[in-house]
Amino acid sequence: MADESPAAEARLLELLHRLRHLGLERCPCRNGKMTTCQFALLDRIAGSPGSGIRETASAMGLTPPTVSVGVRRMEESGLLQRQPDPQDGRAIQLFPTPHGHELHQRARAFRRHKARQLLAGLTVEHQETLLRLLERAISAAEASALYQSSGEDDP
Repeated sequence: MADESPAAEARLLELLHRLRHLGLERCPCRNGKMTTCQFALLDRIAGSPGSGIRETASAMGLTPPTVSVGVRRMEESGLLQRQPDPQDGRAIQLFPTPHGHELHQRARAFRRHKARQLLAGLTVEHQETLLRLLERAISAAEASALYQSSGEDDP
């Protein structure tokens, strides 16, 4: 494992800040009423249509009540719909509405365009190196005991 450097940490934080300003995670909503968190919820449900509240919450690292509130708000906005689970009459399944699906597709295309712009300044070899190193760093962080949440706030 490489030695940690305060200069490297500061540089990484600055690069992450600049990356956020490029807007890769933004949703290109015309009305500006959808938050990044709501888009993440729509993205999860569009990627796993028919999933329930608990399954969605678990996959997103959230509590079921948090997801339930988000679903209710997005249902009111016409982006998501609930349907009874045919296997369990007490449970519901979540699906994007046609409007939600269209917004999701637009946002995915927007993100792909932004990613292409970011990678365009690199050769294919440099792109591969960047992606390999980023995958390695993320995998190491995921495997680290420091990454595991204890339910307490970090210092």
